[in-house]
Amino acid sequence: MLNEQLKNHRIILASGSPRRQAFFKDLGLDFDIILKPVKEEYPPRLAHFEISNYLAQLKALPFKNELKDNDILITSDTIVWHHNKALGKPRDKEEAFSIIKSLSNATHEVITSVCFTTKTYEKTLHAITKVTFKDLTNEEIEYYISTCKPFDKAGAYGIQEWIGQIGVTKLEGSYFNVMGLPTHLVYKTLNDIANKS
Repeated sequence: MLNEQLKNHRIILASGSPRRQAFFKDLGLDFDIILKPVKEEYPPRLAHFEISNYLAQLKALPFKNELKDNDILITSDTIVWHHNKALGKPRDKEEAFSIIKSLSNATHEVITSVCFTTKTYEKTLHAITKVTFKDLTNEEIEYYISTCKPFDKAGAYGIQEWIGQIGVTKLEGSYFNVMGLPTHLVYKTLNDIANKS
C-alpha cells in the first residue's frame, strides 16, 4: 500500500540491524541498505531523547551531499535510559550482567529516534517505551547472556528473546520501539512524505 505511494522515491535504510531491516520488509517497503561508518559519540551535556536524536542525525551526515531528489534516507538510534544515564551496548559478559542486574526489579525507558533526510529537509522523531522487569535471579541473567549473547543490543537485552518472555512484567508504549524501531511513526511519516510529493 505505502510502497505504491512511494514508488517514485528511493528509500535508503542506513542500518545494519537485522531487526530494523525485517521491520521495513514487514511494512511492505522496497528499500536499499547502505552503511557508512560513524563514530557514535555525543556531547556529555545531552540527556534522554536528545542523545538518540543526536546520534540518528549524526548517522545521516555522511550521506548529505550524495542524496538525489527522490531519495529518502532513514537513520535511527536506540538507547536505554535508566537512573538518569544512557545504557549502550555491553562490551563483555561482565558488563552485560551488571547492566541487566541494574534493570532487574525496576522500570527503565527505551528511546528510539528516527531521522528522515531528503535533499531538502530533515525530520527527527522519537518514541519512548517504559519497560518493567521482574526481580531476575543471577542464574536467569547468566543463562540469558550465555545463550543469547546480547552484545549488539542497547541495554544488553532483546525484548523478543528469552529474557523478555520470562522477565518483562509491564510495558507502556510501543513494543516494536523496544525492538529498535517505532514502526507506527515510520509508517506515518513516510505516508506524510508520499502525500506531499
